[in-house]
Amino acid sequence: MAKVTSKTQQSFLNRLVEPIVGYLRETRAELRKVTWPSREEAWNLTLIVLAATAGMSLLLGAGDFLFSKIMQGLITGNWIWIGVGVLVVVGGAAAIYVVERE
Repeated sequence: MAKVTSKTQQSFLNRLVEPIVGYLRETRAELRKVTWPSREEAWNLTLIVLAATAGMSLLLGAGDFLFSKIMQGLITGNWIWIGVGVLVVVGGAAAIYVVERE
């Protein structure tokens, strides 16, 4: 069968299917080049991701708790939490100053 060279002569279905088929062929060729990790490497990387997720959830949870207590202290007039809030702001400003200085 002769290949049609003019786009106007190609059917709508061919113009729709050819790019998809080309994409799938290129994807398959690229996946053959991939070096897949061993089962042990995949397990170790999974443990690293789980540990990082747990650590960040604890850090963000602690920050959320502290922020809610500071806001509650500001609303109710609790001087202890207002003082903690001031310390957090001053500590953050000092940390930014130290990081920017270096």
